[in-house]
Amino acid sequence: MDLPAFFKENPKAAVAFSGGTDSAYLLYAAEAAGADVWAYYVKSAFQPQFELEDAKRLCAKLDVELKILTVDVLADKAVRENPADRCYHCKKLIFTTIAEAAEADGFALLLDGTNASDEEGDRPGMRALRELSVRSPLRECGLTKSEIRRLSKEAGLFTWEKPAYACLATRIPTGEEITAEKLESTEAAEDFLFSLGFTDFRVRRFGQAARLQFPASQMEKVLERREEIVRELKRYYKMVLLDMEVRT
Repeated sequence: MDLPAFFKENPKAAVAFSGGTDSAYLLYAAEAAGADVWAYYVKSAFQPQFELEDAKRLCAKLDVELKILTVDVLADKAVRENPADRCYHCKKLIFTTIAEAAEADGFALLLDGTNASDEEGDRPGMRALRELSVRSPLRECGLTKSEIRRLSKEAGLFTWEKPAYACLATRIPTGEEITAEKLESTEAAEDFLFSLGFTDFRVRRFGQAARLQFPASQMEKVLERREEIVRELKRYYKMVLLDMEVRT
């Protein structure tokens, strides 16, 4: 099955939209196939502001209805305490919220952007998607991440080269309580590094320190801007550490 055939069989659906490459292409494919589709974005403490702005921009470009829902993820003890299966509890909360809103809008089918490159062992939240009967057309149609980027570029979507971006909660070690302050510090630190032109990096919490991870190609630039980076990030962390095991 390909995406046009999928949407011929399922001409009306809601899409859980993150603002990223995969769900952006899914929305595009649905529109191109003539499906009646709305996008649902969940705003929470785990999502940085730029993801919401990208979601708005993409939906405006595609002329897709965007519904923005707010979820207090930190009010859920199972999420806040950050156990090994935190992603399951978070996904269950978020997708339940979307499913309820979508049903109220007349959508019985909920889709997400999981692709064929996403192995289930790497995505503990997939259990929540199965329990809620969320379908993943990109995965069902065998589309890998590299294929989705290529097709997105051909379609003229600005998201085609957008780096993968895991939620802010992933920067906090498993078992350490997640707080709004820790998430805000992470977002501020990463926003600053984005402003310097860095991409595809992570600012991970390591006790009271920031542990910075960069691709090998950016390490020289990191050292050139070392003093500036340390000065700014010490507004949020007691120490700033550079991880020599670079992101690949």
